[in-house]
Amino acid sequence: MAQSLVAVLKTRPETVLEDYKRLMHLAEYQRYLPLEEETLIKLNLSWTKFFPSCSSPPWQVEGVVRTLLDDGYRRERLYPVENKTVVTDPLKGAQNNKWLPVLEKYGLPFIPLPQVEWVTYSFEERLLKLHEIFPEGIQIPKMFIGKSILHLPTLKTHGHSITTGAVKNSFGGLLKEFRHYAHKYIHEVLVDLLIMQRELHPGIFAVMDGTVCGDGAGPRTMVPKIKDYLLASADSVALDAVAAKMMGYEPLEIPYLRMAEGYGLGTADIQKIEVVGEDIAGIDFGFRARRSLVIWGDQFIRKGPLRPLEKLLLHPPLMVWAPFASNLYHDFLWYPLVGRPRVREFLRTEWGRLFQDY
Repeated sequence: MAQSLVAVLKTRPETVLEDYKRLMHLAEYQRYLPLEEETLIKLNLSWTKFFPSCSSPPWQVEGVVRTLLDDGYRRERLYPVENKTVVTDPLKGAQNNKWLPVLEKYGLPFIPLPQVEWVTYSFEERLLKLHEIFPEGIQIPKMFIGKSILHLPTLKTHGHSITTGAVKNSFGGLLKEFRHYAHKYIHEVLVDLLIMQRELHPGIFAVMDGTVCGDGAGPRTMVPKIKDYLLASADSVALDAVAAKMMGYEPLEIPYLRMAEGYGLGTADIQKIEVVGEDIAGIDFGFRARRSLVIWGDQFIRKGPLRPLEKLLLHPPLMVWAPFASNLYHDFLWYPLVGRPRVREFLRTEWGRLFQDY
């Protein structure tokens, strides 16, 4: 079997768009996204508000879209999409993170997934947990069936899954807004998503932005740290493994990566991955995932002393309190007191000035 290939490049604001093109070619993306196929561009929205390192930055969107169009991919066959959760709004998020002016510049629509048709899909391969979590059937966007997919994650930590990136980006596309039910078995569910994608998509590729990375209580309440890296691969597991290594983790100690390799869904062993571009051998960001207050509370109910009350507290009809509490904490407490000063500090950097230029 051919060795998994991951491209890693250093970049800077002045050259980032051209660097994205160089990165994608270095990772041989055209081998994995057939020119004649329709392609989903799955953006990453972790917060409706703008917060650096949290969601796909506009230069990532522009660098990828411009490369696709320059290489002959047709506008009418490209579909930029993102979903909602019980605490995020994809259209407002697209505005706040400045995706819309980029997509308008290149003549592409933004497609909020709550507005498309969803269907119950029977997967041929047995899944680890999702059939148990959604016994009534797994609903997916009908438009995902038979299209290639290009993921646009960011490099950051996560309170549920330790790291988040290319693999978890499908969590926000293939599951409906109540996908938080899957948090209890997040590592098994991430493996399920790899199985599902293998059946649904003729081509899969991922381009990760690590210009501004997120450390700490991800995926929202993080400390943004400028690292100036871009990563790409057709192997989502290998890409996340390399990102994890750069963050300071042993990839095979992260359950979803170890399980994915065990099931033959990708390569998590760094020794078996060909990294081209930058030498990552000495890189260690020293990142450590932590649980935010909201994630800690979620796990306290799902896996802690309150687990007998899980369905009562976190499923309809009483689950309305959970998104209310999450929004209260994130949007009205943490963001004004902690987040907004971090945003102001970021906006004074070169990447912050670039963001404002959009």
